[in-house]
Amino acid sequence: MTRLPDFRLEVYFSRWEFTARHHLTASDAQTMTMSELLALADPDDAHAWETLSLGYTETYGDPALRQAIAATYDTAGPDDVICFAGAEEALYLAMQVLLGPGDHAVVITPNYQAAETVPLSLCEVTGVALDPDRDWALDLDAVEAALRPTTRVVSINFPNNPTGALIPAADLARLAAMCDERGIHLFSDEVYRGLELDPARTLPQAADLSPTALSLNVTSKSLGLPGLRVGWITCRDRALLSRLERAKHYTTICNSAPSEVLARIAIKARDRILERNRAIIAANLPRFEAFFTEFSDLFEWRAPDGGCVAFPRYLGPDGVETLCTNLVERAGVLLLPASIYRSQLTGTPTDRFRIGVGRADPEPALNAFAAYLKGL
Repeated sequence: MTRLPDFRLEVYFSRWEFTARHHLTASDAQTMTMSELLALADPDDAHAWETLSLGYTETYGDPALRQAIAATYDTAGPDDVICFAGAEEALYLAMQVLLGPGDHAVVITPNYQAAETVPLSLCEVTGVALDPDRDWALDLDAVEAALRPTTRVVSINFPNNPTGALIPAADLARLAAMCDERGIHLFSDEVYRGLELDPARTLPQAADLSPTALSLNVTSKSLGLPGLRVGWITCRDRALLSRLERAKHYTTICNSAPSEVLARIAIKARDRILERNRAIIAANLPRFEAFFTEFSDLFEWRAPDGGCVAFPRYLGPDGVETLCTNLVERAGVLLLPASIYRSQLTGTPTDRFRIGVGRADPEPALNAFAAYLKGL
């Protein structure tokens, strides 16, 4: 296996995430306190929390948690779900299981870095770039043209990080059929599902469209509970899930028992939590619109179709890397510059930055950002 490169986003966050005064690039929705989450528990889960034994749990995940997760799909049952320590472990192990020397994968860009670097450590990979000039559209003909007889995985992410883009449901269905016809696994990162600006545009989950597709999700993003460190893959290919379980034996073995109980409380209450988080985003977006309108000579802004991150363009002569460096060092406002999202597979924009719109009360951060731009 090729040595993995530094994870640029996490290296950058290690320096700034907990020292910057204003975290304006957060990729998760506003979180909750323990008491707020426990208040959502039904009697069975409240009892389970109070009487929890701190022993090992099942490698596949707590049965009641997998039951709650399966209830969010149309076709999957609890035996079609395996849980992990966050989405990153799930992504990493899935690629280890699905890919090897002589194989080929197709990955869309821009992306969460591990979506391409993990496959690249295992096999040949072709990138297909979303088109910024067409609202980050995905060219399905380009995806089809990239497929080879050795292609084993097509990896997508919608709502997309960092662009906030969605594709039409018909395109996702076509993509799933394209993969099924060729015996390719569609790997679908769906961690922002449920935060669509227009709920009518919510995409089906890939595991419901194809018996071999893998749907990746997590409590971290749409639910705003990254501290639980609970993610999962849903796939109706039971033999593949068995291989994932055996791979997990070499990493975390099992999830944290307290986190699994808390996660199932959150997933059972997901409709209420998502409604809360969508309301925060809806209240925030006019504030971001007003900010970028005030500085329209410096930025091109487009609200995300889904999720809680966007990827605006910076037009200033100093360039986006200088902007982001000076902004965090002088004003304490953290953004992610375009270099974090550069790809080995395709060209990616060099004049954009990721901004988060899912945290409550962004006014102090936006005010500090505005003051910096005005030279105050």
